[in-house]
Amino acid sequence: MSSFNDPQAVARYTDGPLRQVPGLHALHQMAGLLLHEHVPSDGHVLVLGAGGGLELKAFAETWPRWRLLGVDPSAPMLELAVQTLGSLAPRVDLLEGTIDAAPAIEFDGAVCLLTMHFLSVAERLQALRELRRRLKPGAPLVVAHHSVPAAPHARKRWLQRHVAFMASNGVPVADTARTIEAMASRLPLLSPEAEVDLLEQAGFERHELFYAAFTFKGWVAYAAS
Repeated sequence: MSSFNDPQAVARYTDGPLRQVPGLHALHQMAGLLLHEHVPSDGHVLVLGAGGGLELKAFAETWPRWRLLGVDPSAPMLELAVQTLGSLAPRVDLLEGTIDAAPAIEFDGAVCLLTMHFLSVAERLQALRELRRRLKPGAPLVVAHHSVPAAPHARKRWLQRHVAFMASNGVPVADTARTIEAMASRLPLLSPEAEVDLLEQAGFERHELFYAAFTFKGWVAYAAS
């Protein structure tokens, strides 16, 4: 994740996800609606991996009384979040660090989008456990990130589709095979079954798949009592 401290990479970030993640704005909209099912009008929502500020802006615009805390380990990405939020920035608290830096209070809901696929299995489980520890019983967690089948041929097929989607949106792809190899080696990708298992191990229940777009999958789950 060192690229998120690269000023040039950060400057390109707001454009990149739009061209790489199918239905990004709809993903933010759906995540907010899933939270809204349980989060009160003046609820407190934790957004992990909030750098860039896209989902923070979507939530702040739609639910103006929500108290939002965005956490991200990259200072440049948090600076970009301030720019993205614009006049909404004063309504959002931003905190540099990992989930461990977030206050140990009970939030009404939490979101972690396009972040978990950068973490190892152990780091992911730890992050999920710490998210659970900061949620009220029954509070929703919405997550979405890369998740592909474990079988090598199926994994390659879906990664090829992801790269084709990127290329069709104007993302430079000089060599499809090398791009796929780089993704597979750089990202600790898990199967959907493994993702659900981690949610359960971390203390979440009633998990439901709500988003599936080529290699991206999204779940809503609820903090067990």
